[in-house]
Amino acid sequence: MKPFFRNKTFVVLYLVILNFVSCNKNTSNITYSEVPVDTQVNLTPYTITYPTYFTKMDIPSDNQPFVERIELGKKLYYDNILSNDGRSCASCHLQSYGFTVPHTVSGTSVLPHVNLGWYNTFMWDGSKRGTLEDVMLFETEEFFATDLEKINASKTYKELFKQCYNVDYITHKDIGYALAQFTRIMVSGDNKYDRYLKGQAVLTFNEEKGRQIFFSEKGDCFHCHVNVLTTDNALHNTGLDSVYTKQTDRGYYNITGDAKDLGKFKTPNLRNVALRKNFMHDGRFTSLEEVVDFYDHGVKHVSNIDPVMTKNEKIFGLKLTELEKMQLVAFLKTFTDSTFINDKQFNIK
Repeated sequence: MKPFFRNKTFVVLYLVILNFVSCNKNTSNITYSEVPVDTQVNLTPYTITYPTYFTKMDIPSDNQPFVERIELGKKLYYDNILSNDGRSCASCHLQSYGFTVPHTVSGTSVLPHVNLGWYNTFMWDGSKRGTLEDVMLFETEEFFATDLEKINASKTYKELFKQCYNVDYITHKDIGYALAQFTRIMVSGDNKYDRYLKGQAVLTFNEEKGRQIFFSEKGDCFHCHVNVLTTDNALHNTGLDSVYTKQTDRGYYNITGDAKDLGKFKTPNLRNVALRKNFMHDGRFTSLEEVVDFYDHGVKHVSNIDPVMTKNEKIFGLKLTELEKMQLVAFLKTFTDSTFINDKQFNIK
């Protein structure tokens, strides 16, 4: 397999922190050099770059990025050898939809694979915490239940894992580490709003009005969809339900058993949100307009609703006009990153 990456200088990135609502005119990406703990002379260091206003991406010292490891992770991502029923990661994560799918799977919306390198909380119910390596270990060991004998019977994978991780027998951990390599480079940082922050694009009148609504108490979006990553990596009850008849609607409660966690779900990333066809943990809404309508006047004020949902008399709803709703949706559409969904390094075609 020929390397699909052109930049072969290794760096681990530091950050220049920028307030999400301010407009930074610095258009460069930032990189810092650091010698990885697990340097192997036969591997090619890889550079992960992202805008200066992103927070620092922490990368485990024992799984530093190398071209060959990323290629291995990519091969695994698209290979149904991961499962015993013909599924691969790519089965539910399509690039054209921002690495999600236009339908629910077993009654649940599929969270997109984008900017995962900044996450420490995974799954709608927050059931997985830690690093990207941790969640990818779960994917191969539990979700897919990858047959180790099958993958170890593959001469190709045996050679690739020997080259990349110097192992003679491939384990679930090795597979998880390789998948983490590929999913960590899936960075979205070039949508219209990114270009606006870099001084390379101008928002339309309606997009700018929508931005003002998003980042003010009028819309209240920014409390949970914070900074340019558009998620606080936390769990909230935003008043979707007043009765939790289905177990899948109970959220974090299923993990803790604590009543105060009923209906709490992870804040989803809004990058490429306009490409999605279903919203919320169960896909109950099928358009951004429906989502905005819900937050405007459909919130259920249960006892453990997040305080941000009721501050400043929000118990009576946002009270947005139809024009303001349209403007908010217009701004949300600026999060669409055509570079990301067309980037050939993320597909195998």
